[in-house]
Amino acid sequence: MFIVAVTVFVKPESKEEFIEVSLDNATNTRKEPLNLRFDVLQCIDDPNRFFLYEVYKDESGFIAHKETEHYKRWKEKVAPMMAKDRVGIKHKNIYPDNEKAFISK
Repeated sequence: MFIVAVTVFVKPESKEEFIEVSLDNATNTRKEPLNLRFDVLQCIDDPNRFFLYEVYKDESGFIAHKETEHYKRWKEKVAPMMAKDRVGIKHKNIYPDNEKAFISK
C-alpha cells in the first residue's frame, strides 16, 4: 500500500469552506479504483489544523489521483485558505500487511 498523510493549517475564517471542499475531494477520491481510504480529520486542540489520511493500493493510485479533476479543484480552492504550506509525507505500511489491511473493492 501507499499512504499519504497531509497536515494542513487553515486560516480561521476559511475553516468551514475548507471542510466542505475537502469532503468533496475525499468523497470523489473514494470512487477511484486504487483508493482504499481517505480520512479528513480535524485537530481537537487546534480546530484550524487538519490531517488528511489517504491510502492507495500502490503508488500508481496516488499518481492517478493527482490527475483527477476533483483533486485539481481541491488544490486550487484551498490554496488561499492555508495559513502556511501543507505538509504531505508518504509512507509504506508495515502492519497490517497489504492482504489483511483492507477488504478490496
